[in-house]
Amino acid sequence: MKTINEITPWGTRSASYWMTLLIAAGIIFVGLRFIINPAAGADGYGIPFANAKDFPFGRIKGIRDIFSGLVLLPFLLMRMRFATACVFTAAIIIPATDCAIVLATNGAGDIQHLLIHGLTALYMAITSFLLFRNKQA
Repeated sequence: MKTINEITPWGTRSASYWMTLLIAAGIIFVGLRFIINPAAGADGYGIPFANAKDFPFGRIKGIRDIFSGLVLLPFLLMRMRFATACVFTAAIIIPATDCAIVLATNGAGDIQHLLIHGLTALYMAITSFLLFRNKQA
């Protein structure tokens, strides 16, 4: 097992780099929205709050979303493809579980939110495949 960070040609010229950065930036935006306007964040998620007393839970989710996006940035900036791939792949559990929660709460009729979460999980799975794929020069 290698214990050093080897600089590789992977980086801004790779589609997987930008695909990962898009998700990182997107989830940071979602987290900020939950902190700034928890009601809008909850509506966007697919499970609106019952009242303003639920807002702290939105802010709790918001800071966790921001962390989820920020945790990828150092790996991207240091061009650590394998570390990025491992963390990013583990994170697929989040939109997959979000999809299951929306399905369990709203039922199969909430196609819009099921697609948002489900397609995010699919996008992340494709990105993970690309991150792990070892391109030979």
